[in-house]
Amino acid sequence: MNRVKAVLRTSWFWAIVGIAVLLLINTVKDPRYLSVGLNPTTGMMTGNILDILRVSAPIIMIAVGMTFVIATEGIDLSVGSMMAVGGAVAMQTLSNLSDPTSVAAMLQAIGLAVLLAVVLGAVNGVLVAVVGLQPFITTLVMMMAARGIARVVTGGQNTNARNEPFRLLANGQILGIPTSFVLALIIVVLVALLMRRTALGLMIESIGINPRASRLAGIRPRPILIAVYALAAVLAAIAGMFNVSEVMTVNPSSTGNLMEMDAILAVVIGGTSLAGGKFSILGSTMGALLIATLNKTVVFLGVPSAATPAFKALVIIVLVLLQSERIRNLLFRKKSPGSPGATVAQGAGAVPSAGEAGSEPKGAVS
Repeated sequence: MNRVKAVLRTSWFWAIVGIAVLLLINTVKDPRYLSVGLNPTTGMMTGNILDILRVSAPIIMIAVGMTFVIATEGIDLSVGSMMAVGGAVAMQTLSNLSDPTSVAAMLQAIGLAVLLAVVLGAVNGVLVAVVGLQPFITTLVMMMAARGIARVVTGGQNTNARNEPFRLLANGQILGIPTSFVLALIIVVLVALLMRRTALGLMIESIGINPRASRLAGIRPRPILIAVYALAAVLAAIAGMFNVSEVMTVNPSSTGNLMEMDAILAVVIGGTSLAGGKFSILGSTMGALLIATLNKTVVFLGVPSAATPAFKALVIIVLVLLQSERIRNLLFRKKSPGSPGATVAQGAGAVPSAGEAGSEPKGAVS
């Protein structure tokens, strides 16, 4: 019973429930929705599930980067524009090379995109950590500046290129699974190992919980904040390359537009508090998968574009409510008046049980 309660308290569990419910709704409309088949022309697997995994890769990237920024009690509104920068630099580089179809050309395009993202992300970090500007204002300015940089790189025009290895980032498959999703999972695992197998993750959480106490403990927040914003920018640039590789065209005005909202929603659904502190990489990943499933469900159900924001908001509100401890207590507490749990719950000043008293407080450092 205690294990069940522990699972119900995890935010990523409710994200999985949300994904399952959305898939069930789609399956009710079309019993073949979850079917996967082989395309005889391309020799690749096809299906709605694979489409969801493919479109979730960019969201996973920006959500994971946003997780660390929010964990430091910050926010990054520029990740959508960073996606445009990453896609613009990659496409423009490939279109200008004498041999744009080789693997070396792809690596050069990716390298330049990541390098520029590191610089722009570091600028965000310096303005926040050294200059002392508010993260909201800093990244809002960078959101406009990065979008302008993407337009300058492409000359304000849609830019396309031909490079089969780069195109396969989104359109290829590894053992039947979209390549972009596999690469996204590999990056998430590597980042998770970096955060949890070193002291970096602990230091990020300590800065978000209490910056002054972390400084007194010997933690230098400035380099950590700069690294966090640079990492968020790099992951956003990778997301942008995943996005443009699907059609091998970048639109500097629309690529990554409003994606920062999906990133923030995925992080919140995953259980990371906007007040900073403890974060969940798994939760943000599940939240990103939920957002991708929700986006595909909206299209599949034929929800009018005017009503799409309201439909998405309704689903997200329900999930956030299910994550609330108070709401879960109302839904899952025992109704029997003679049970000890009911007696405790009825008292206004009830003393928590031994298990609850020993539970980790919100925002505590693991």
